[in-house]
Amino acid sequence: MEYSWFMILLSLCLCAAATNVFLILFSQSKSKKTKLSLPPGPPSLPIVGSIFLLKRLLTDFESLIRDLSYKYGPIISIRIGSSLSVFISSHSLAHQALIQNGAAFSYRPGSVTPSCIFRNTNSDTGSSSGARWRFLRRNLTSALLSPSRYKCFGRARISFLETVDSLLKYHVESGDPVPVVEPFRYAMFSLLLFMCFGEKLDEKAIKDIVEIEGNVVANYKRLSIFHSFPTFGKFIFRKHLIDIRRKQISALLPLIQSRRERKEKIKQENQDENIFAYIDSLFDLKFKDEGGRDINDEEIVILICEVMDAGSDTVSTVFEWVMAHLVKDQTIQEKLFSEIQQVVNSEEEIKEEDLQKMPYLKAVVLETLRLNPPSHFVLPRIVEEDVVLNGYLIPKKTIVNFTVAGMGRDPQVWKDPMEFKPERFLGEEGEVVDITGTREIKMMPFSAGRRICPGLGLGTLHLEYFLANLIRNYKWVAVDGQDVDMSEKQEFTWVMKTPLRAHVSQRAK
Repeated sequence: MEYSWFMILLSLCLCAAATNVFLILFSQSKSKKTKLSLPPGPPSLPIVGSIFLLKRLLTDFESLIRDLSYKYGPIISIRIGSSLSVFISSHSLAHQALIQNGAAFSYRPGSVTPSCIFRNTNSDTGSSSGARWRFLRRNLTSALLSPSRYKCFGRARISFLETVDSLLKYHVESGDPVPVVEPFRYAMFSLLLFMCFGEKLDEKAIKDIVEIEGNVVANYKRLSIFHSFPTFGKFIFRKHLIDIRRKQISALLPLIQSRRERKEKIKQENQDENIFAYIDSLFDLKFKDEGGRDINDEEIVILICEVMDAGSDTVSTVFEWVMAHLVKDQTIQEKLFSEIQQVVNSEEEIKEEDLQKMPYLKAVVLETLRLNPPSHFVLPRIVEEDVVLNGYLIPKKTIVNFTVAGMGRDPQVWKDPMEFKPERFLGEEGEVVDITGTREIKMMPFSAGRRICPGLGLGTLHLEYFLANLIRNYKWVAVDGQDVDMSEKQEFTWVMKTPLRAHVSQRAK
């Protein structure tokens, strides 16, 4: 029995080695044939590539890419085994790739989002490519992420703002510090569930789903092995994947069935539905690339989880960072409060259209996204054809990524890049910053080009709306005069290493 297993493992290793040799020789011969070289990078050994970098790739990834970029330039390549990866840290090269050659850089290498990694599929919008991606993105945008759809959930935003407000009043009365991100994350999760299912869920159901998806994003970093080795990752984490998948289905399937029954009843009784939710659009989906088959319930779970993961954790992370800067610098907090007071008096409700009259509010949010983007790299791309960039060949099937945080903190582009200065987005300097990257890329917290985050508008709306209301109603100060720890660590997003806690006091009306 042991001999049989040994022979199987030996055969697999020999096959893998032969495949690696073939791929390496093929890429080298291709570059010689085209008289173009691959982007520069660390030394690479036959078969194993730059295997000596594997430990730093797994434990100190960002600083490794930064060090290699300093040494080799704004575009570098790293080979591990048969996998070739290219990293781009230049603003102009990012614009050439994502905007000028957007079609070539619009594909995904497989399961890259948490919701799909836990199923080892590419069935959601973030992980899919080609016709499937365009189909899912078009549906997501029209059903949930267009400006006209935002307005339909205005009353829901007010309701969940009141939820945060009640939690903060408890801390005001008790005098206990507020764990700043927790009430906001709960409200954001509740709001997104409402937008997905069209009704307000009970507290237990919300907390169950929050716990499950919190476990998903907490494990995302170590499961990133799926990006390069999906089959190996599925084998190693099989039991954990099955457990998470079972919990997600157990929590969401009853909600899906309940909404379907409600829709059928309304249809039979010829009634009008007050709220058109995201899930309603999914019930009618048919995959044309698979013969027009209907979407199944497990795929609906994946698409709902995608919205939960992308829309709650990223926005909550940015919210905690922006509040950290405002707690740390009371002058900026009071300047923002003054602008809000000038737009709406103490008796008026802040309407969403009022946000357009608050340029300093927008500058504060933009400066946070520049200095503390929720992700320091974009979700990986894969080129489906040979591409020439900056005189280098990027061969077909190469995985490509971009240094988002590095671009936002580049001293050659930004003056005093590590200082928090919202004023840099006001006046003439601010007018040339295009957050979508269409004209030029100076920062790209939501990525850029064809795969730019479709939730850009909704995410910034939620940040601005909740921030304006919570600064207007409460004053936020550091706990016992302590300095705010601005160090960061990587989870699903780049979060504060020491979660922010602050004392809140109600502002006088």
